[in-house]
Amino acid sequence: MYWNVESSIRNPNQAWNLPRNGIHKTKVLIKTTKITVKYAYMPVRRPFRTILPIVSKNRGLILLFLAVSFIRLYRLSDFAMFLSDQGRDAIIVKRIVTGEHFPAIGAPTSIGQVYLGPFYYYFIAPFLWLFSFDPAGLAFAVAFYSILGLIVSYLLIKKILGRSVGAFFLIFAGFSFVMVDTSRFSWNPNLLPTFSFLTLLLYYFMLKEKKYVYSILFGSFFAFCLQLHYLSSLLVLPFFLYLVLGSRLHKEFLPTLKRLAVACFAFLFWNIPLLIFDLRHGFLNSKNFYKLFTERAMVESGSLFSRLAQTSNYFFSPLITTHLPNPIVLLLILLILFVSIVTFIRQKRDSFLFLNLLNISSYLLFFSLLNSPKYTHYFGPIFFSMFFLIASLSVYGWKRSPYGKILVCIVLILYLYTNGRQYYFLFGKSYGQILHAKTVAEFLAPKIGNRPFNIATWPVEFAEDHYLYFLELKGHVPVSREKIEISDQMFVLCSQKPCRVIQSPSWNISMFGKAKIATIWDVENITIYKLAHDK
Repeated sequence: MYWNVESSIRNPNQAWNLPRNGIHKTKVLIKTTKITVKYAYMPVRRPFRTILPIVSKNRGLILLFLAVSFIRLYRLSDFAMFLSDQGRDAIIVKRIVTGEHFPAIGAPTSIGQVYLGPFYYYFIAPFLWLFSFDPAGLAFAVAFYSILGLIVSYLLIKKILGRSVGAFFLIFAGFSFVMVDTSRFSWNPNLLPTFSFLTLLLYYFMLKEKKYVYSILFGSFFAFCLQLHYLSSLLVLPFFLYLVLGSRLHKEFLPTLKRLAVACFAFLFWNIPLLIFDLRHGFLNSKNFYKLFTERAMVESGSLFSRLAQTSNYFFSPLITTHLPNPIVLLLILLILFVSIVTFIRQKRDSFLFLNLLNISSYLLFFSLLNSPKYTHYFGPIFFSMFFLIASLSVYGWKRSPYGKILVCIVLILYLYTNGRQYYFLFGKSYGQILHAKTVAEFLAPKIGNRPFNIATWPVEFAEDHYLYFLELKGHVPVSREKIEISDQMFVLCSQKPCRVIQSPSWNISMFGKAKIATIWDVENITIYKLAHDK
């Protein structure tokens, strides 16, 4: 009677009844080994059997994801910006990781000194720990979240309008030089395009899917947006307009009100640290925010057309990496908006496209009214909306006619060429800002010794926080400038001659009192002065 090998493996308690023939024993042993290996590796083989068909069906998409990831990660440490703002953030995040201090506020705004929330610091903190306190980890955090944001945006767009629109969106957003550049260094506004667009998507799903999980996510992400930059508060305009014009508010008033209430609770929850800070400091943040609107001329003078044209140019020119006259840019944007409305006129008003149209038009209009600089990162809340709009138009043109395909191909080639030629990190010389700050700090550390010290820079706008980060890693923390603490030695780092360190107009230097130059060193194109009290 022959032994059933497979059944014995499945039932190990079955008795073995082997023939005594030696050759047969060998054959049975070989077969037993093969089947044992087969069943042993089955848990490993099953996932591959599931993944391989997915990979084979999405090769182009995977290559696209790899390409947009590559241009965000390639030589990141060599080109990551690490100046005073990044140094300040690195110090705060380092203290979070080590448990020294858990901040309730974030960075102050450049206008009005209104403090943001601390979300950004906690969001990037794990990466500083993963990179063993190398500040390049903070740049990798922004790059990673930017890539992840593109993937999530693609998946949600695919759910709404299909794979083609998602793929075109990924091309326009993924290869945009502005988006690539801002994803390669650490700064709180750099994540605003991703979070603003995800907030729009979650708002749309909250109203469409009628699930409270979307309400919680929408309220949370809107809170995160405000903690990245206060200009994201202008998102309230398209939210309100879409609720009134595009949703079924009149038919589902109470359910919609409940979902909005849940979103408000989630929004307030993530802003608790800011509320606690305000309560502890006599509503300092609220007062500064109030002064921002009462003591400044917030509405810019001039004709609305000229302001709108100028604002549109500041927004659109970086996307095409070419500066065009203001009227042409305004007409171009109006043409895109008009064609979008006409093209999708057959769609219901509750479409996601309609929400993005409202976002772009209302943001450009109201931002043009504000008396504020028009920096590129100020347009973070509408960058992805424009990419989505252009992607939708591209798919429509592609499916419309052969001429549409030709036009879309020409636009894509020109877009990739004009943006790709700006990729300085592919062949350029390394900036080495992290290495520079580390080298200067390592040189300065033994000069400081174990004594208290003051530190300052010249010129004033050349701040010292990126050097202080590496000094703090070595245990050297300067005495408090805010408390006007004076030690018996001051180090002045000068990057621009003449270096006015004696009788300096800079309060940061003159606060040291009457001083004399004790020693001068030169390192990394920085002149370091050691000052002592001149008694």
